[in-house]
Amino acid sequence: MRLTDNEIAIAEFCRDYALQNGADKVRITLSKSLMDLTGILNGEIDKTARALDRSIQIALFADGRFGTFSSNRLDEDGLKDFILKAISTVKMLEADPFRTLPSPERLAKDAVTGNELELFDPHYDEIESSWRRDFSLGTSIWNRKESIENGFTVIAEEGEYSDSVFDSLTIDSQGLYARHMETSFEIGYEVTVEDRDGNRYSSYWWDASPLLKDLKAADCAEKAARRAAAQIGPESTRSGKYTVVVDAECASKLLTPVLNALGGYALQQKNSFMDGTIGKKVFPEVLDIWDCPREKGQTGSRFFDSEGVMTKKAPIIEKGVVRQYFLNTYVAAKMSLEPTVEDATRVVVTPVGGFKDAMDLLSGMKDCIYITGFNGGNSNTSTGNFSYGIEGFLVKGGKIVCPLREMLMTGDFITLWNNLVATADDARPCMSKLIPTLAFGNVDISA
Repeated sequence: MRLTDNEIAIAEFCRDYALQNGADKVRITLSKSLMDLTGILNGEIDKTARALDRSIQIALFADGRFGTFSSNRLDEDGLKDFILKAISTVKMLEADPFRTLPSPERLAKDAVTGNELELFDPHYDEIESSWRRDFSLGTSIWNRKESIENGFTVIAEEGEYSDSVFDSLTIDSQGLYARHMETSFEIGYEVTVEDRDGNRYSSYWWDASPLLKDLKAADCAEKAARRAAAQIGPESTRSGKYTVVVDAECASKLLTPVLNALGGYALQQKNSFMDGTIGKKVFPEVLDIWDCPREKGQTGSRFFDSEGVMTKKAPIIEKGVVRQYFLNTYVAAKMSLEPTVEDATRVVVTPVGGFKDAMDLLSGMKDCIYITGFNGGNSNTSTGNFSYGIEGFLVKGGKIVCPLREMLMTGDFITLWNNLVATADDARPCMSKLIPTLAFGNVDISA
């Protein structure tokens, strides 16, 4: 279910028609997606769903004014009236001298077919409903749950498998033609277990890949069950400063706010704790974070952003120095800075310390708290302060002693990252932010 030649011709018609009827500049984004979902409940198919979405977005620049409009109608006659009314609306808005298209030399020129990044699985078109049903049922553990019982009983299992295809084309009045196409295969389970005393615990596990052959689906439900069972018998420990090891599954909770604070809108509105840090050493020298958006076959890879600006491999933080803000054309003009890409596409944190995985890192840290999930709390983009509920385990001598719950982790992100001790080399490839298990020293934990 990809864009057709006729649909692409309609996008080009919209661009030309807008230019002929009062628009000075135009950007058109045409997108189409199809998703099939199969839900599993306690070993049986619970639901199936199919969702098709197709839309065209038109960004209009006219008489120093700007507006965006979208429609899911793709017939020329209907779009003519839609575009004329949109242009009329734009011309009634206040002028904004900072609104314009990106400079032509910044635009992507190498995303022509949409599959240059090899993110489209050629077997996607062969998938049938019967295969989805059999595959989904084959991932369930409900009918073989006795094989993993060890002091607990699986009492509920809920899962979803989905496969989808996404195809988008961005063109503009400067000659931009940039296409991106990808498939996605995803599976996730939430499993609830009960201990001998009737206490219940739930956890999840999931995986995703642009290519079906790389989807790790077979043990997804079992991992969710074991993660739930590991919570049996939770305790709390005394408040104080601890070394904490944050699992790769949830480590993005500690990096995403930093990346958001490097975003143009937060910076321009003075709502960022990273304001004024560009070119400055804010973090420890061991910290290297890169945007690596052009890796073939990898989740999160893109050749261009929503403006059609070409992506490239670039440091975000290099040896602790902030190297990049994420500034689209508009925000950069308002801040009198050079524009970049609008967002980090595929973030990679360079491993530190030579540790293989979470268990290896726990062994190296000896006494610590191993955080496997965050359950509530908040962070402040303006100050960088955070307060998160945590769940995980108390670790002594490199060995897990007992599960922990109902504890709180507090601090600020700059101090936290300056207390980075080491990382593992176990980032999950199903994520667009490739963040490994992280170890920090002197973190405030309270009961």
